[in-house]
Amino acid sequence: MIEGLKPYAEYKESGLPWLDTVPKHWDMAPNRALMRDQRQVVGAKASEYTLLSLTLRGVIARDMVNPKGKFPAQFNTYKAVKPDDFVFCLFDIDETPRGVGLSPLKGMITGAYDIFSPTPRINPRFLYHYYLFVDEGKLMKPLYTGLRKTIQRGVFASLKAPLPPPDEQAAIVRFLDHSNRKIDGFIRAKRKLIGLLNEQKQAIIHRAVTGKDEVKRMRDEDGNSTFILQPSSLPKKPSGIPWLGDIPKHWGIVRNMALFAHRVEPGIAGLPVLQVSLRSGITAEELDQFGRPKRLIADATKYKRIHKNDMAYNTMRMWQGAVGVSPIGGLVSPAYVVLKPRQDTLPEFYDFIFHTEVYKQQVNRQSTGIVSDRNRLYWDSFKQMPNLALSRKEQEEIVAFIATETAALTTAIARTEREIALMQEYRTRLTADLVTGKLDVREAAAKLPEKRAFPSDLSDPSDESDLSEETPAEEES
Repeated sequence: MIEGLKPYAEYKESGLPWLDTVPKHWDMAPNRALMRDQRQVVGAKASEYTLLSLTLRGVIARDMVNPKGKFPAQFNTYKAVKPDDFVFCLFDIDETPRGVGLSPLKGMITGAYDIFSPTPRINPRFLYHYYLFVDEGKLMKPLYTGLRKTIQRGVFASLKAPLPPPDEQAAIVRFLDHSNRKIDGFIRAKRKLIGLLNEQKQAIIHRAVTGKDEVKRMRDEDGNSTFILQPSSLPKKPSGIPWLGDIPKHWGIVRNMALFAHRVEPGIAGLPVLQVSLRSGITAEELDQFGRPKRLIADATKYKRIHKNDMAYNTMRMWQGAVGVSPIGGLVSPAYVVLKPRQDTLPEFYDFIFHTEVYKQQVNRQSTGIVSDRNRLYWDSFKQMPNLALSRKEQEEIVAFIATETAALTTAIARTEREIALMQEYRTRLTADLVTGKLDVREAAAKLPEKRAFPSDLSDPSDESDLSEETPAEEES
């Protein structure tokens, strides 16, 4: 897409800490000249507005037919949003997955956000692409103040942004829109593939961990031990749990507190910080070549300590599967619950259970909160939830079977996710190069065909990107 694109002939200093130069004929204009602060609240007319959310997919309408999570009792403090309004989250910036959006819709959004309308000087999509570039790299760190990493309104209003001539803004937007339609089509196809692979994987896991099928140990011709899954011939009994149904007669039902103890230990300095993600389980922040954390924690006692093979879950995201087994010891957020497995508890087995759709649905029912992105599951509720109890040996056999049976699917999913990640990296780099003037697209944009319907332009109900990508920016009262 960038073949033949060249830099501009002349450049000048931008005056920004994250941007060295811009094309010489571009202006640098303060945000107050490019957009106007909008503070209209919906008040008693909230029922007339569509509820919006800021997510990694942009500003979207919330699904009120099949809502996920919980909502506030009233929306009267929410702010009104018009099409082409900017939505900025100017606090907790490093922890916020997406800090900027350009709304295609009329609606309302949490009053914690700042809303701006574009002035005639700016093409809103150009400025949106520019601040996407800034947000991707969290480049506004020098402007943060306070523990909440907030950018004050006055500081943001005075902050300058590149301002090409109007026809050049339009050319950049046209080129990026054309490129993004192709990239989106590629990514959508890959995500559909991942969805199909995950369905196959989850079907195998579900039937194995809930006892619907039986895992049997077999030996091959060389005498090596292996496991197979076949319809269960074991005697069954009612579990007493509607969502679980019948289970093998020799399995039991216990509360989670019989499987896990609640570990509450203050953190100690020098340990890596770990985090739970929806797709990768528990992972460590970046380490140096000696395995030491690159980011030093000034006061580790504010964190919780986690040991190797402990489990931890994010209280606000457990209902979406934000839980995992820790591969190492380290520190986790105080918002996490750390679970110490009891003697006969194999954490990997219960990790599979916690990720089944039926268990996540139960977690959602037990979670509490006044708004959707504060839907928390605390230890007091988690410990009372029912779960399966079976011998350690049988847990190990099921985990071994799942690892073998799903290995090819796991590899295919990881490879496809890497392809998506590479394409997203390319998109980020292309956007950065164009909105900062590193490459001149005026001639190339003029040669582009008129917009046509790429696959990604079409409504596709199977594209179910989850709302875990929603920015957690609601403030508690």
